[in-house]
Order: sequence, then structure tokens, then C-alpha cells
Amino acid sequence: MAYQQIRFEVRNAVGWLTLNRPERLNAWTYTMSAELTDAIERINDDDAVGAMVITGEGKGFCAGADIEDTFKSRLDGGGNGDQDRARTGDWVALLRRSKPIIAAVNGACVGVGATMILPCDSIVASETARFGMAFVKMGLVPELASSHFLVQRMGFGRASEMCLTGRLYSAREAYDMDLVDHLVTHEKLHDKAQELAELMAANPGPQLRWIKQLIDQNGCDPDLAAVQKREGEMLRQAYATAEHKEAVAAFIEKREPRFRK
Repeated sequence: MAYQQIRFEVRNAVGWLTLNRPERLNAWTYTMSAELTDAIERINDDDAVGAMVITGEGKGFCAGADIEDTFKSRLDGGGNGDQDRARTGDWVALLRRSKPIIAAVNGACVGVGATMILPCDSIVASETARFGMAFVKMGLVPELASSHFLVQRMGFGRASEMCLTGRLYSAREAYDMDLVDHLVTHEKLHDKAQELAELMAANPGPQLRWIKQLIDQNGCDPDLAAVQKREGEMLRQAYATAEHKEAVAAFIEKREPRFRK
């Protein structure tokens, strides 16, 4: 696929996906979503790439959905919820089954711009970033499982306030409320995201995805017996892998393990 609304590149085993509609503050479109999905699947299929970063070009990360491409088109009879999902796929499932994904938020991150990054494994924000769940101001409700992820990240009260007010939050506020995992100067944003991604990418690929699966399944499950059963089953699976054998051999031989060909 030739990309029109994103840029794709690989930096030292890390794939970089850059939303590239800076004149519209990278407003989300169905085309952008399809291109992101294609690029993520390319990374998932490439053994030489171990992790990825999503960021935005220019002053904004993503200022929400492109009104004409999404809401107005739907009101004019151009689509409905089922058709929209068919066109964009299941974003949340894609991110949670993929290699590690870090969001590097460089500016305005509103509406779908915010909800699309919540399933990421880590969120790094520039001091210039702004966050908003403005769905209520458009007569809508949150989507992309954000009513789950926000509570998981921020807690019930903060998630409720953010969604019910629809107001913008500064990067510092978002960090203090645990929406954001790392807060850095604008100049250090890409370096920090690359650093985190490289740390993740250095680890064995199958185990990275299994850990994400365990976090998804066990993070909200109060049945500790079921939690430990899933861990035990996956641990037995991991014991039999070449990656585990390589890690043990590397430890004994006092060298760095080689997980990637």
C-alpha cells in the first residue's frame, strides 16, 4: 500500500508511524486508519522490527476525527457504525495483539486522537501536548474501549471528570493524573520514545506478545486462581521456546542474548 496520510520508516529495529496531515492537525480519517493498520501489520510480519512508535507531524498529534470525512459523511447517509468498523477494522484488538507500541504525543490529542493511543503499551508526551475527551461536546460518547482504558489508567473519578467535562488537559495535568506515562521536553520526545521502544524490541518477540495477552486477561480479573492458571499455562509454553533456551545459554556464557536474526 502506498501511504498518503502517514509516513513509515524503521529506526534501529523500531518502526515509526507518523500521522501526516499537519495542515489539519492530523485529523483522523478512514484512509489514515487503513494506512496505520497496514503499516502495523507490516511491522508485525517483519522479524527485523521489534517495536513501534506512533506520533504526529507538525504541531498536533491528532486533533480528533475529520468532521467532513466522518460525522458529516455519516449524517449525509455515507456510512453507519457497522460499515465504519468494517472499513477500519478492530483497532483495539490490533494494538493488543501486536508488537509493543508506544505513543509519542507531540501536540493536540483530542477525541479519537486520545482514544486511539489508550491501548498502547506506553504513552510519552511532550510538554506541548494537550489531551481531551471531547465526545460529549459533539453529542457523542467515547469509543475504542476508552471507557475501560481511561478507568484503568486514571481511576474512576478522573476518567469521569475528563469525559463529562470534555475540557482540554495540559500535558502536566495528564501526567499527574496517570494518563501519560512519561513527560519530556518537546525536543526529547522522539529520543525518549525511541529509547523505550528499543528496550522493548531487544526482548524476545513471542514472549512480548504473550505478556501483553496476560496483562489484558488478568489485569481486571479478581479470580486469582484463574490468573495464575493462565500464567502457568503460558509459562510452560515459554519454557519450550528457543528464546528461553537462548536466554539461559547467554546467561551461562556471560553474553548478551541474541533474540533477533
